[in-house]
Amino acid sequence: MGKGDKKTKRGKINRGTFGTRRPRIKKRRSVENKLDINNKATAK
Repeated sequence: MGKGDKKTKRGKINRGTFGTRRPRIKKRRSVENKLDINNKATAK
């Protein structure tokens, strides 16, 4: 259960692979893309 073990997180880090024990981190959308300056809220 160490660096040579394919199924552990440490083994995944050592090999440079991903899986259920070491999922890829999803990129968050930047705040600039979410907030559009041109679209202003209109009062009802």
